[in-house]
Amino acid sequence: MTSDPVDLADLAARMRDAAARLLESLSDDQRAVVAGPFDVDEQTEWTYLPGHRPGIRIRELDPEQRRLASALLATTYSSRGETDAGLVIRTEAIRSGQPFDQHAPSMLSGYADPQYYLRLLGSPTDGDAPWMWRVSGHHLVAEATLVGDVVSTTPQFFGTQPARVLHGPDAGFRGLPQEEDLARRLVRLLGEDQRRVAIVSPDAPADILSRDDPVATAGGLPPGLTHARMDREQRALFEELINQYLGRATAPVANRAWSDLRDSDIGSVAFGWAGGLEPGQGHYYAVTGATLLLEYDNTQEDANHIHSVWRDLRHDWGGDLLAHHYRSGPHQH
Repeated sequence: MTSDPVDLADLAARMRDAAARLLESLSDDQRAVVAGPFDVDEQTEWTYLPGHRPGIRIRELDPEQRRLASALLATTYSSRGETDAGLVIRTEAIRSGQPFDQHAPSMLSGYADPQYYLRLLGSPTDGDAPWMWRVSGHHLVAEATLVGDVVSTTPQFFGTQPARVLHGPDAGFRGLPQEEDLARRLVRLLGEDQRRVAIVSPDAPADILSRDDPVATAGGLPPGLTHARMDREQRALFEELINQYLGRATAPVANRAWSDLRDSDIGSVAFGWAGGLEPGQGHYYAVTGATLLLEYDNTQEDANHIHSVWRDLRHDWGGDLLAHHYRSGPHQH
């Protein structure tokens, strides 16, 4: 993973400051829509489908407010993660026929009519009380839950429709190429015996199996080939694929997730592929381990529609940290 002098406590402080600045920039009416009490039920209700979300629509923010919202998002994402989020938004603009300025000062200001929403639950300035923020819309869920100085940034969802633009001035543009290409390189690099284990089905499921469930599981398919059964070159490529997801997060979060995975027995982490091996054929893969689930599906619209997700099996929405917080004594939120 990457090195970064900012630790989780410093990251939490930066995030609290960025959220406070954003809230201060809002009018009373805007703040009433954006902010709400910390509520676990609302916190874990999420979707990557198109449609309305709780909170304020990004287009209702002025340019300075959009800049501050982007600054909050940037506390959670690495430079590549920010770029990937911008590519998701750009693909949505292409799909809907809206202009997109890829040279705009922030990812949330380049799209003329962004159908994405900002929501904040709890208070970022209320001591160690848990709080969270979310920017979400079609094919993008970017969020963070803070419990004291510990930051959770999952579920993290990125998708593109189309996966590859087929027509018009943007023909050939791909929003999330590495998620597909790295996995296909890996499965093709496997030997015949390994591939019989890794390819868990000739048919890909119609969507990621965890969907938008509060509790993540990819049950229903065998796990596939484990890290321990790969050779050095294959392991390096497998780890590169894993870090394609983890590396979207800012370094303290990504490094913690990688350490958790490594310390939980990386040899047991498995890669399972379903569907065809050629570009244009419907395909799916999952990476499953004791601490995480990564899923990718590209089957809809003639295999030109990507869904991908990172679920942290311990820390989604603060997970066990939030449970411990409430067990530790009486709290009023």
